[in-house]
Amino acid sequence: MSSAMGSDSTVRMCHDGYNDLPGPLCHGVITKDGHVHLVGHGRANHAGTGDGDVLSAVIAESYGSTPPRPHRNDTDGNHAFYGFECENLGDGKDPWPDCQLDAIERVSAAICRAHGWTARSVIGHKEWTNTKTDPRGFEMPDMRARVAKRLGAKPSDDTSTHDEDTTPTPAISLAQVIAAARKDPAAAQGHTTHKTAAQIVERALAAEGLLTPTWADGSFGTKTTTAYASWQQRCGYQGKDADGIPGRDSLRALGKRHGFTVTD
Repeated sequence: MSSAMGSDSTVRMCHDGYNDLPGPLCHGVITKDGHVHLVGHGRANHAGTGDGDVLSAVIAESYGSTPPRPHRNDTDGNHAFYGFECENLGDGKDPWPDCQLDAIERVSAAICRAHGWTARSVIGHKEWTNTKTDPRGFEMPDMRARVAKRLGAKPSDDTSTHDEDTTPTPAISLAQVIAAARKDPAAAQGHTTHKTAAQIVERALAAEGLLTPTWADGSFGTKTTTAYASWQQRCGYQGKDADGIPGRDSLRALGKRHGFTVTD
């Protein structure tokens, strides 16, 4: 995002959009002074289309230092990513002040902490689509290393004296979730097959914005299978592979993001 416009104009444009693209154009703008201006929530016209293989790798956090190189633009990323525009001329010469890089690191780590993600959920525009060249002037592997280091420490403003959380990570059975997804939609309203397992999955889908929280009731009904089909599509599955019946890889990816493990 160009800094030539001035910070106020940049933030205003990201909030309002322009003739060809309505706002918000991102969720936040990080200006050169290190301030984070929140301008949107929910879906924002930020990521645009990119490579579905990249999205799958980011969701599963299954890559090394860099995600797979984008080769195609076949997937809408606006529903899948938080987006932050960072004030810079984008020419590779305009400097990135330390306070701005620190703000990028902190925002990224805060979002990852909130969702239980690692630094591999943090990518740049140019890593998502071959139509973008930003950021220029710093490298995303370096930024991910900074985020990972911050995630490895307690939040700096944590003054709590409570004991560490020792709540065990819940484990759910893939077989039980599949059984619920196959039986509950055809059963009477409110029927539950494996309520606890289904509810854990439903709460994760709700956190992803795919299921209304009201329906996280332990019944893996039609609304839940529809939501899970949307999750499978986010993971890169299509057609019969995105039928709303959980599979091992997609369920493990959901669990990795929302704090549960999957057994057979």
